[in-house]
Amino acid sequence: MDKKLPSLKIGDLESKLPIIQGGMGVGISMAGLASAVANEGGIGVIASAGIAMHDPDYEKNVRAANKRALANEVRKAKSLTKGPIGVNILVALSDYDALSVVCLEEGADVLFLGAGLPLKIFGDLPKNEVKDVKIKVVPIISSARALNVIFQSWLKNYDRVPDAVVVEGPLAGGHLGFKREQIEDPGFALEKLVPEVVAAMQDFEKRLGVSILVIAAGGIYTGGDILKFLKLGAGGVQMATRFIATDECDAYPEFKEALLKCGKDDICIIDSPVGLPGRAIRNHFLDEVYGGRKIPFKCPWKCLRTCDYTNVPYCIALALVNAKKGLMGEGFAFTGANGWRVDKIVPVKELIGELVAEYEAAAGLSS
Repeated sequence: MDKKLPSLKIGDLESKLPIIQGGMGVGISMAGLASAVANEGGIGVIASAGIAMHDPDYEKNVRAANKRALANEVRKAKSLTKGPIGVNILVALSDYDALSVVCLEEGADVLFLGAGLPLKIFGDLPKNEVKDVKIKVVPIISSARALNVIFQSWLKNYDRVPDAVVVEGPLAGGHLGFKREQIEDPGFALEKLVPEVVAAMQDFEKRLGVSILVIAAGGIYTGGDILKFLKLGAGGVQMATRFIATDECDAYPEFKEALLKCGKDDICIIDSPVGLPGRAIRNHFLDEVYGGRKIPFKCPWKCLRTCDYTNVPYCIALALVNAKKGLMGEGFAFTGANGWRVDKIVPVKELIGELVAEYEAAAGLSS
């Protein structure tokens, strides 16, 4: 293993470093953070979930507001960097198809697809055009089984396969693609998942005569962690939580402070109103809703297909956007399992420098 942190290649797209900043929805990773990461050699990612909740026209025409807000953020990010800019879109979003087309139109470099199996991509775009799109399409999966389902479906329907995959383990922040009982089960640890997905990918690579990257995500915190997963066969890593505690993160200072102040015991697994477990920082808001308080809200539309908004105790999108704006009494922050280890807010440049130095130190010791 090279002692220098290698580059990351997804087809003909290359970033100087194998570090992808994970998409954090409802305004946490927007153009500011994404462009800063891209300028330092990584891939910066804008998250589309809840992207227009600040828009004054949001309640009048949500679909139009979301498309407009995403287009504006991609344009802004690309004006601030020459590095690669990605967009994270949840497959469970009601306007998933429309937002993926916006990414095509605005020239985003990579499209990361999470929260569901993306068996359909780019809406009503003709299948022959889907095959030849320039944007790199990267599903986020939690198992080798999911990889097989997606690859077989895309080969059948589009005569193509994803350009890479992100395998995300149960130590990630936010909504998790695992059952509650799997989160602490060693059988689902990222260290076990990555080799399984790499082995499944090798079968497709041999069959198709191509090289397809596997990217590890979920609980990766240090440069030493990056080295560990590259040794397990990953071609890169995705990191999100550490990028919250940066100057360029698009969240308000109070949101970042919640991460700095949290201890290990403050990080908990919640049952999200959208039907998935999630990892968050416990606070008064969560204590109240899980103590039985119902928080009234008006739903302008069903943003996630899995949300039964008529029966949930609170709107998670509204709670998250309140937190992003620093109103921690009216919401809460998602975090990865290692969020309690964050103890300072630094520029993205400094964080990337730390990760590179940690990697090189670990590589030197292990050689």
